[in-house]
Amino acid sequence: MRQSVESIYSYYFQDIYRFLLSLCNSHHTAEDLVQETFLRAYLHVDENKTGSIKTWLFTVAYHAFIDYYRKQKRIELKGDRFLRGFFDKKQTPEETVMIDEEIQLIVNQMGQLAEKQKLAILLHDFHQLTYKEAAAVMDVSLASFKVSLFRGRQVIRKQKELEKNE
Repeated sequence: MRQSVESIYSYYFQDIYRFLLSLCNSHHTAEDLVQETFLRAYLHVDENKTGSIKTWLFTVAYHAFIDYYRKQKRIELKGDRFLRGFFDKKQTPEETVMIDEEIQLIVNQMGQLAEKQKLAILLHDFHQLTYKEAAAVMDVSLASFKVSLFRGRQVIRKQKELEKNE
């Protein structure tokens, strides 16, 4: 690996932290899992065969999360603090209120999804991983990933239609 672990840490810390925070719904747990992720990355840096450091780190982070939460078997989406990071910080008060309402709607919709659907949407739509990279993180085939993403988006679309009709 050409890059040092320190430079990789600096560059990818926020992405990995937000991803883990969105999965575990706890700032402290996410911090612990980020440290675990980068420890594992440091120990196994020579085993990266994916070619993409970002994909590999998301995979390591996801497996650290799975290991940590295997006993509880629950995944929750972090609320508006996580999603707010995806929006521009320069807004008027009116825009802020509208964004807060949209974020709450997204959180509610994501809470209705199956685990695989939620993870697929988080990896692809929020963290901009390619289909192939996200499938690798989830350790599923590309076709299976696409199905999960499609079904998750379909559930969200149906929820939006129901809300419009109310």
